[in-house]
Amino acid sequence: MNPTVRNLRFEIDEGVPQYWNAGRRSVTIFLDNLSVFFPAGERFFVRAVRAHQAFVKDEGLTQEVRAFCGQEGVHGREHERYNELLRRHYPIEAMEKKVQAILARVTKRTPDLGQLGVTCALEHFTALLGSMLLRDPRLLEGSHPAMLALWRWHAAEENEHKTVAFDVYTAAGGTYPMRVSTMIGATVIFWAKVIEQQARMMRASGILFSLEEWTALGRFLFVEPGGMLPLIRLYFEYYRPDFHPSHIDSNDLLDEWRAEYEASPVYSQSAAAARTPARPRGPGELAPAH
Repeated sequence: MNPTVRNLRFEIDEGVPQYWNAGRRSVTIFLDNLSVFFPAGERFFVRAVRAHQAFVKDEGLTQEVRAFCGQEGVHGREHERYNELLRRHYPIEAMEKKVQAILARVTKRTPDLGQLGVTCALEHFTALLGSMLLRDPRLLEGSHPAMLALWRWHAAEENEHKTVAFDVYTAAGGTYPMRVSTMIGATVIFWAKVIEQQARMMRASGILFSLEEWTALGRFLFVEPGGMLPLIRLYFEYYRPDFHPSHIDSNDLLDEWRAEYEASPVYSQSAAAARTPARPRGPGELAPAH
């Protein structure tokens, strides 16, 4: 997959409209909802992988672990900035604290190898959801340029490093029963939180009881071309004893995105912004990322 660390700082500021995905309210909220998980989630993933680095003897995998940690670090930073933007509209701090509490319980009650198993499971989710966004441009058509670029960049890098945690888990002696059991637990907890947060954010937007908005979200996820239905079969591939993330080929999607990355001024501007020291904030401006 050739994971590459790209230090990007997207133009996520008050110029981004609340419903940045072509004005689609429930659909935008769904993607914003996912962002709530990422800062704490990425830190959990990096800790879980680093805790098992001693088991990695292959130099190629060692380099991939470094790239994995670097990519996840930039993802976490940019989603912290993203979530700062969301605080204008939603109870993000309370939602983030709940996510952090869940991960703290997992850390306390689950052995290190089990935490790496959880990481493998959630990395499978992020790779599949990322491939969904990369495969059909219509899902993000009409989005604010910075948000479009951010989501496609994150989607691509999740597919670039989708084998890393799994390969470290295998090198550390991870078993098939643990892999399956952690996936079952991660599936139930993750999607329960997604539904809870979606409802909470839609309530804050005044559309919780809008049949039109729930229908629009259902169409986006399960009816429109490029949605989640094709991913269901790929999700269950994880339960095969001989499964490996590389069995789900995303190389063509990555090649297309890398060409987009080289050609898009949004990415070149974001790379330049990452190299420029942040200026002091003016009155009313968003706080910088931690």
